[in-house]
Amino acid sequence: MLIYNTTYQVDEGQEKYFLIWMKEHFLPEVEKHGALKMPRILKVLSHRDEGSCYSVQFEVENSALLHRWHLEQGLALQAEMLRMFKDKVVGFPTLMEVVP
Repeated sequence: MLIYNTTYQVDEGQEKYFLIWMKEHFLPEVEKHGALKMPRILKVLSHRDEGSCYSVQFEVENSALLHRWHLEQGLALQAEMLRMFKDKVVGFPTLMEVVP
């Protein structure tokens, strides 16, 4: 099992809009595709005063399935986020493997 994580740096004043968009649009759209499972949003605790960081995580069976999702849906959602938030939200993806 793999964990697909994206950590987002969200500018101050955009947190509310980012979370609404994530919960009401992004996560439901990803779930419709079916490749990524068990979505969750976590707030990254930090002592920084400029904006907030959030981790958005999904479980995925393998990297091939993740790659297919990325091509079929991920790129379009990323472009939509860029149109909406411009440089006010920046994401950094990480793929991790669960260690038994």
